[in-house]
Amino acid sequence: MDTASSVVKRAGGWLIALAVSFIVLGMIAIVEPAIAGLALTIWIGWLLIFGGVIHLIGALRGGGLGRALWQLLLAVIYLVGGYYFLSHPLLALSTLTLLLAGILFAEFVLEIVAFVQNADEAGRFWRLVNAVVTLLLGAMIWAQWPSSSVWAIGTIVGVNLIMTGFSRLMLGMMARRAGSLAGA
Repeated sequence: MDTASSVVKRAGGWLIALAVSFIVLGMIAIVEPAIAGLALTIWIGWLLIFGGVIHLIGALRGGGLGRALWQLLLAVIYLVGGYYFLSHPLLALSTLTLLLAGILFAEFVLEIVAFVQNADEAGRFWRLVNAVVTLLLGAMIWAQWPSSSVWAIGTIVGVNLIMTGFSRLMLGMMARRAGSLAGA
């Protein structure tokens, strides 16, 4: 049977592994920001296409006329959006860049909430650091949009991934240390 300290240490190990993955992905995105941005745009285009197909299947499965019509409308929106992303990746990248600014602002707010709510969490300072960097990245995108769309999304996603990885690395190390102290 697992002791509490071994569970905490194992969770810390998973956090560290996750952190390293975030850091490596962030470094790749920074080295090739245009490719990372376009790859993200194309990936999202395909996700929208697949989502449209799923909504279309939902419309054909029935559930009443109203439900089927809503599913059909959603299918059309997803399919048109996916087609737009795949056929105009640079324009879609510009749209995604503006959306990313909004997402980073939302992440900033959520990180601040997590920081405040976890007042007793060891290593919570790194959440605050991540929140501030995230806010700065969002503001940088917003201020320079649309001119920097081609390189900004890959670079900023890369920096955000590295900062998220670093903050999770610190939390994982704290968890492992806490598990070692509890097991001693």
